[in-house]
Amino acid sequence: MPSRHRLLALLVAIMWGVNFVAIHLSLQQFPPLFLVVLRFALLAVPTVLFVPRPDVPLRWLVGYGLGFGVVQFAFLYTGMAAGMPTGLASLVLQASAPFTLVLGAVLLSERVRPGQWTGIALAVVGMTLVGFSQAAAAQLLPFVLVLLGALGWAVGNLSGRVAEPTNPLHLAMWMSVVVPVPMLALSLVVEGPAAIGHSLATSLTAQAVPAWAGLVYTVVIATVVGTGVWTWLLSRHPAGVVAPFSMLVPVAGLLTAAVVLGERPSLLEYVGGAIVVTGVLVGSRPGRSPRRKGMPAGSGARPVAPVAGPVERETEAVAPGRAGCVGAATR
Repeated sequence: MPSRHRLLALLVAIMWGVNFVAIHLSLQQFPPLFLVVLRFALLAVPTVLFVPRPDVPLRWLVGYGLGFGVVQFAFLYTGMAAGMPTGLASLVLQASAPFTLVLGAVLLSERVRPGQWTGIALAVVGMTLVGFSQAAAAQLLPFVLVLLGALGWAVGNLSGRVAEPTNPLHLAMWMSVVVPVPMLALSLVVEGPAAIGHSLATSLTAQAVPAWAGLVYTVVIATVVGTGVWTWLLSRHPAGVVAPFSMLVPVAGLLTAAVVLGERPSLLEYVGGAIVVTGVLVGSRPGRSPRRKGMPAGSGARPVAPVAGPVERETEAVAPGRAGCVGAATR
C-alpha cells in the first residue's frame, strides 16, 4: 500500500472520527430520529438523480438500508441524544465488527477462525468494562442504545455481503433512498409533529448555524467524500489491508471530543476501549492462505483457490465492513 494511500486511509479515519462531534452539534437543534431523516433525505435526492441503481436484488438493498441506515442511526443518534458521550459513541459503534462475525456464522454458516473468536472475546471484555463504567455513571441506557446501533450496522453488513454488488459505492449511496420514509414515520410517532415543527421553526436562527454546519459535514465530508475515498481504496487493496485503519476512528473521535467538548473518559473506559480496539484488530487479521502440497514456502507462486458460494466463505472482520463503508461515517 503506497504511502499516499495510507495517508488517504488515515484522513478518512479522521473524517469519520470528527463526524461524531458534528452529529453532537446537529443534535442540539434537531430531534435524533428526525435528524436521521434530514441526513438521508439530503443524500437520497442527488442519489436518485445521478447515481445508477446498484445491480443487486431489491430485498438486499432494502435490508441494507433498514439495518445500516434505519436501525444503526436510529439507535446511535437516540443514544447520543440520551447522554452517551460523543467520543465513547465512536468507540462502542466498533462492536459492529464482532457482531458481523457472529451473525455471519449463525445466519450464513460462515466459518470463523479461532483467532477471530479470540478477537470477539477481547471485544466483549472491553465492551463489558465500558458498559460497567457507564452503568456506574447512571448512563447504561445510552450505552445499550449505541450498542444496538452497532448490531444494526452488522445486519446491514450481512445484507451488503450477500448482495455482492459490482459497485459497492452505488449500494452505499442507494441505501439512503430506503431510509427517509420509514424513519420519518418513526419520528412522527416517537418524537411527534410538535417537536419536529419546533426544530424546523427555530432552525433559521444564528444559534442553529452549528447544527446545520454539523449536518453539512456529515453529508458531504463524512459520507460522500469519506465513503468515496474508502471505497476507492478498497477497490485497489485487500479489505484486510484497508480495514484496520478504521480502528483509528474511535481514536480521532475521542481526541476530537476531548478538545472540542471537553469530554474526559474514565480510566476504566480507556482500558476497555483499548481492549475493544485490540480485539477488533485481532479478529480482522487475515488467515494464512492455503499452500498446495509440495509448494515451497516463499516461492512466490499463488495457488488458484476454488470459487466459494456465499455460505462457504470465511467470515471477514473488516471493521466498518466493505459494503458498510458509509458507516463509520458514521458515523
